[in-house]
Amino acid sequence: MSADDVMALPLAFGGQRLDWRDLPRAVRERIETLAGARVTAEMSATSGFSPGFCAVLELTDGRAVFVKAVSSEQNPHSPELARAEIRAARALPPQVPAPTLRWWDDDGDWVLLGFDAVHGRSPELPWRADDLALVLSAIDDLARCAPAPGHALPRTEDLLADNFTGWRSVLAAPSDQRGHVAERLDETGQWALDHLDDLVRWEHDALRVCAGDVLVHGDLRADNVMIEETHDRVWMIDWPHASVGAPWIDLAFMLPSVALQGGAGDPAWLFSQREVADGVGIDDLRAALAGLSGYFAWSSCQPAPTGIPNLRTFQAAQAGATLRWLRDLS
Repeated sequence: MSADDVMALPLAFGGQRLDWRDLPRAVRERIETLAGARVTAEMSATSGFSPGFCAVLELTDGRAVFVKAVSSEQNPHSPELARAEIRAARALPPQVPAPTLRWWDDDGDWVLLGFDAVHGRSPELPWRADDLALVLSAIDDLARCAPAPGHALPRTEDLLADNFTGWRSVLAAPSDQRGHVAERLDETGQWALDHLDDLVRWEHDALRVCAGDVLVHGDLRADNVMIEETHDRVWMIDWPHASVGAPWIDLAFMLPSVALQGGAGDPAWLFSQREVADGVGIDDLRAALAGLSGYFAWSSCQPAPTGIPNLRTFQAAQAGATLRWLRDLS
């Protein structure tokens, strides 16, 4: 895999996205009923990894709405992620720069979500310094936000409990499978095997250090933010992994993808420059990165999920980027 290939992955759609004409007629009619007008045009989203329908729809009354429509046919987990995003939308306080969810529908098969259509662009890759400064400032602001009262968001440590066991899974795997994991992880693979006992030990503390009381997006990358240049504003989109946890987790979990995409500087230095990182000890940071890298490394070796053929390649690249930072801390 070349550096250019890795850099392109996070913004290259990896699933089998549907067009408006691909949706069942009953689903199209339900969307138009919920939107309150007929659809005249669509502009499909080109980033992200979720299968299904995802597009800005222009309506006969001049409005526009951003619509997601998924069913288990595209991916068995997509409807539940859409339901999680509905729950997350109710938990976002007004100061969070996220598109407003205006309506939704769930018939047990198709889950439909209609958001305000916001204007902006994805960050340029390799990252420009000004784009990154805007996004990191928005993450600083998010780190000061608590979820809305009465929310139903999970705790971060609970949400990640099943995921942050990757290095333990590698340790328990047969030697040939451990070797396959290493092969997926470029030059960091052998380092991971040589330090597997350390990675397992650090991973044991990952859930503890993720605990906290602020709103956590949980999946911030270049394809989950939009920059509105006219107002120097950043929109954070796609919230199905939202939770309540430590204020520095979004920053730490995003920076490996920034390093992967290039042009922005060393993640350790970027992390140290942010106010939210003040007081975060190296042991806590190491534990969080061990949990994240183990999740990506082990996941990257599993069969590709239905409708998302490129996800495992992306996860392997993310694992390598996270391990390079973790290696430098050791």
